[in-house]
Amino acid sequence: MVAAVFHLPREADIAAPSPSVHVPAKPMTVASAPDVPTAPAQPAKAVRAPRDFSGLWLRIVPPLLGFGLLLLVWELVAARSAGSFPGPAETWAQAVKVFADPFYSNGPNDQGVGWNVLASLQRVAVGFGLAALVGIPAGFAVGRSVFLARMFNPLISLLRPVSPLAWLPIGLLVFKGANPAAIWTIFICSIWPMVINTAVGVQRVPQDYMNVARVLDLSEWKILTRILFPAVLPYMLTGVRLAVGTAWLVIVAAEMLTGGVGIGFWVWDEWNNLNVKNIIIAIFVIGIVGLLLEMALVKLATAFTFEEVKS
Repeated sequence: MVAAVFHLPREADIAAPSPSVHVPAKPMTVASAPDVPTAPAQPAKAVRAPRDFSGLWLRIVPPLLGFGLLLLVWELVAARSAGSFPGPAETWAQAVKVFADPFYSNGPNDQGVGWNVLASLQRVAVGFGLAALVGIPAGFAVGRSVFLARMFNPLISLLRPVSPLAWLPIGLLVFKGANPAAIWTIFICSIWPMVINTAVGVQRVPQDYMNVARVLDLSEWKILTRILFPAVLPYMLTGVRLAVGTAWLVIVAAEMLTGGVGIGFWVWDEWNNLNVKNIIIAIFVIGIVGLLLEMALVKLATAFTFEEVKS
């Protein structure tokens, strides 16, 4: 066991020079302050950017100004007509009465505006549906075949500009009834936009797609369903939108001549009664229904295509 003995230095030892011995300096320690508990750091609050109302302003104010201008012109025309043309206030009061009971029925020739709109929409649905069943497959066939395209292009160019009212007597002669004649008129006027737009879409399919289909030896049905249909869908939906607008225009004119129940007949009947207020109400109803049909088809088009469908 080793014991450490410490001796006091002698005087001789203190006086005598001693060899220099390097003694390592002890590091100086600084007494640290006791830890003081600090409050947790608060997360920096996100600075909320100021709201930009310019987009909202551009969406709301210009349409309101447009409607205001329409009402102003309408009021000026009514003021200069010496009471023969109703103003906006009088028409609004009459509209409140008309829409208080839109589905009344006092006989086949005296029904509310709701029944008339539904009858017109039913004719449009039937005529437009038949046009779609014929026009879309015909557009695919014309677009795929050069022979069919050269065969039908002159016929389409000849018949497409014909006025809808020119087809109505043909329908009355062939079908012997006002309702089938109106549906026939809608059909023959709505089919051309769908045929033309579908054929153009088929013709604009990239040739690389068809070359790949030829290399893979795909059948005509697979080419139609896997390649042509997805590529042609935007064009086809554009034709459908144009056809619906045409059908809604045609039915009003056709019902004025054929009679029965419908918004067109309602307009003509109110004219015979010299009820100008109801005619103006019918004009707004026709415009609103057409706008709703257009908006519905725009939503459908944007749901099935990757690109923005513009009106």
